[in-house]
Amino acid sequence: MPVIRIGSSQVFAATALALVLGTPISAGAQALTSGKEYMVVTNHPNNLHVIDLAAQRVMKTCELPGIYGPATVQISPDRRTAYVLNNQWAHIYGIDLDTCRLTFHALLSLADNERSKSICSLALSPDGSELYTVVSPTILHKDRYEVKPTRLQVYSTRAGLNAKPIRTLPAPRQVTVMQTGADGSLYMAGADIYKVNVRTGQAEVAILSRNWERPLYAPPDVLNAWPMETPTRDFTILYTTAKFQDESFDMDTAEWIYGYMNVNLETGKTETVDFAELVEIYFTGMISPKDRNIIYGVLNRLTKYDIREKKLLAHAELDHSYYAVNLSRDGSRVYLGGTLNDIAIFDADDLKPLGKIKLPGGDMATTTPQIFIR
Repeated sequence: MPVIRIGSSQVFAATALALVLGTPISAGAQALTSGKEYMVVTNHPNNLHVIDLAAQRVMKTCELPGIYGPATVQISPDRRTAYVLNNQWAHIYGIDLDTCRLTFHALLSLADNERSKSICSLALSPDGSELYTVVSPTILHKDRYEVKPTRLQVYSTRAGLNAKPIRTLPAPRQVTVMQTGADGSLYMAGADIYKVNVRTGQAEVAILSRNWERPLYAPPDVLNAWPMETPTRDFTILYTTAKFQDESFDMDTAEWIYGYMNVNLETGKTETVDFAELVEIYFTGMISPKDRNIIYGVLNRLTKYDIREKKLLAHAELDHSYYAVNLSRDGSRVYLGGTLNDIAIFDADDLKPLGKIKLPGGDMATTTPQIFIR
């Protein structure tokens, strides 16, 4: 397993110069194979791993620049570049998956006295030519901090190692995870789920979330930190809520519910669906590519639900928590990541354990494991 180093924050400038000049980073760089299924995942201290899922092994490890966190990952549509939001939530890096070369870098702050951070906000246009992130800028005055309006920053993915926005647009506040639809629209999860025109910045509400209008329902509670790419091309946000019996809003008789808000990224169709009784907490959920009536969830247990029947079909006990659930492209296997430094594998039908892939290095924290076929 080759470890291919591409520098740290201390040697970034020298590494960048070498890359610009075309100097190979490692003669042992191993190219990905067309038609094979891979996972890309990050972990401490600053690793980006490419996992061969058929072989259930780490194929290669690239070292990221800067300081780890949050290590949100998105894969380019051509499956050749991993874009990572990292270095204290303030930089985006593009890593060539064949060579581990750094091919893209953007500092999100646009002025010397500005500090801009992005909270897991990273997406790519359907053709891979543009990269999007929503940042929260703060101006650092000598005697005070000045909070500025949130903005959407748009980059060309061909901008190289000193990328600047090709345009900036207004954006709703409190936006975290994002994905793009087939028509180029950008869907943002914030107080509500917004559909944004990336040319004009015009935003409309695609799904009411905090402001939903569901009689006898409490406002939903959501956790948006993992912009997972899915085999079904869905943008899925889990929620918990309470459904009251009547307008007395008696908490003692309320029905406690798990559900999901979903955008089909191919068609733009949206839905808000209750699917389970709330008996435990899940951080992420994913709809099966084999059967859209099946959804999986994970935190302290892995679970499988029949959506229409609101019925628990199977569960698997875990030896530790996992934050992110993902599925193979054919829906036959479930992969769990986040928290420590192993990827757990389960059969998608009966949730029987199929093994683990141990990652070199430390914990994954809030990384976003992504599965794709080259």
